[in-house]
Amino acid sequence: MMKRFSGLLILLFTVAIPVMASSACERPSRLRFSFFPQGQLLNNGTLLQPMFKELSAALHIPVESVSMPSYGAVMEGLLAGSIDIARLGPASYATVRKSNASITPFATLVNKPDIYSVNSTVAYYSLLIVRQNSNFTIASLKGKKLALADPDSTSGALIPLNIFSKEIGTPLTSYFSRIGYSGSHEQSVRLVMNREVDAAFVASTSLAMLTRDGAIKQNDVRVLWQSQALPHDPFVYRTQLCADIRQKIQKVFFDTKNPSVAATLDALHAEKFVPVADSDYQMIRDLQLY
Repeated sequence: MMKRFSGLLILLFTVAIPVMASSACERPSRLRFSFFPQGQLLNNGTLLQPMFKELSAALHIPVESVSMPSYGAVMEGLLAGSIDIARLGPASYATVRKSNASITPFATLVNKPDIYSVNSTVAYYSLLIVRQNSNFTIASLKGKKLALADPDSTSGALIPLNIFSKEIGTPLTSYFSRIGYSGSHEQSVRLVMNREVDAAFVASTSLAMLTRDGAIKQNDVRVLWQSQALPHDPFVYRTQLCADIRQKIQKVFFDTKNPSVAATLDALHAEKFVPVADSDYQMIRDLQLY
């Protein structure tokens, strides 16, 4: 009888092991939150501080703001598991998703109207800008110096390298005498204003915020070209996080009555967070195939 009972225990233990392993999820001792670099005035670490406090209270763990030097560093952090939640650009999200389908978008922003929103607060645009007092046209920029933001930026790299180059009928490297990556949209605008480059591709949302904050005046720059509407930046998390953690994160983001969430939205010049899905970024994946 004892032998039969022992055998049964062994059998149950053997069967139970894979079930327990497959249902494992992560409960980090702290939530690590990162975002792509946008410059001093667009410091997400500062703007999102009220949200960090709410997330910490909801999860009962510290929320750590992790600053990264580039879009690629944030992407690598997510893939390596050293970052749990992040704000990405549409192109960087699509790239990360190719490598790991567990990186999941769950929220994005509906912005307040601004001077570049073109009557749409659910999208933004890639803008080709020059100094207002220059005489540049798209045609006369041939042979001049251009700034892009980051190789993984949507409006500051993907769109100009694929869509704009297609419209002018030649690669950017053939059209401009020199192309450099500034590291952020804010820095690209600064390079234009300082006459270190003749033109730059920047995000309409970044240009609007720099104008609101007084870093530049609206009439300091002139827009020569505007892209099609682009989906806003997704906030993503790793689905290796336990389901209850992910649910609590979403609950904080979508709590429109929470003063801390309202303060964060106001700092971001946004009206609200709204749910988003992977399918909302299919157009970006299609562009990456060009």
